[in-house]
Amino acid sequence: MNLITVGSVAFDAIETPFGKTDKIVGGAGTFISLSSSFFVQNQGIVSVVGEDFPQETLDFMRSKGINIDGIQIKQGEKTFFWSGRYHNDMNSRDTLVTELNVLGTFDPVIPTNFQRADYLMLGNLSPDVQRKVIERLEKRPKLIAMDTMNFWMDIALDELKKTMALVDVLIINDEEARQLSKEYSLVKAAKVIRAMGPKILIIKKGEHGALLFHGEHIFFAPALPLEEVFDPTGAGDTFAGGFMGFIASTDDISFENMKRAVIAGSALASFCVEKFGTERLTEITKNDFDERVSKFVALANFEMNQLA
Repeated sequence: MNLITVGSVAFDAIETPFGKTDKIVGGAGTFISLSSSFFVQNQGIVSVVGEDFPQETLDFMRSKGINIDGIQIKQGEKTFFWSGRYHNDMNSRDTLVTELNVLGTFDPVIPTNFQRADYLMLGNLSPDVQRKVIERLEKRPKLIAMDTMNFWMDIALDELKKTMALVDVLIINDEEARQLSKEYSLVKAAKVIRAMGPKILIIKKGEHGALLFHGEHIFFAPALPLEEVFDPTGAGDTFAGGFMGFIASTDDISFENMKRAVIAGSALASFCVEKFGTERLTEITKNDFDERVSKFVALANFEMNQLA
């Protein structure tokens, strides 16, 4: 097993200025694993769903090279459900419904064939669950990355810090970085956060790109200007999946390769927002990806003559 993803496999109902959906498949684990499957064909996912989750979605995940042995199916119970409405700026949203259902008592079980994975991506879950996964692995992966959110900073900061001390990479957005560090400057924030454990930090800035802090190095990746953002749900998870999928496929954790991984994740995230839910991730081809990456390269590639 090359890569393990731990995260929610869920239902979403989304409303944006462009339209609305009934229940569709979502969840951090779903977005991460589908995104990483673009690069990795030997990966597994650890999650939990209820008996209401569609078998055809599980079959589709399996067809993408995602081993679903780690997905628990709870008979007589319901899958996690979230509903939200995005504002016109598409950067802010209101949560309308949150039903934890099976996720409320999720106790991760790591299958034997997942135990010696080289890479681990911990999607946004309670820090206690994330830490249990690390502790239940027989062998520490080469690289452990985790996502989290301000909710856990509000209600479980001590538990979050315990888990952060065990990981190599933390992936959060700029608002979360400022809350966690109590620093407004993201450079200062990065120093504070990296002293908590994760030596590598990625700060996502939405439509303004992403920052990678690695050792003494800093890399900035621009965001691709898009005419329309149809649905931003799952874009951050898609970024994380693309990042870790690329790292796992190349088996290279150097700063130079992580820069490439940030661009790979950014490119896939730019596809994700073009349609509702996971739909766009199921359509893109290698040619689509290569063309999108070339646009990212063009955004930051320039020559400058000597000024004086």
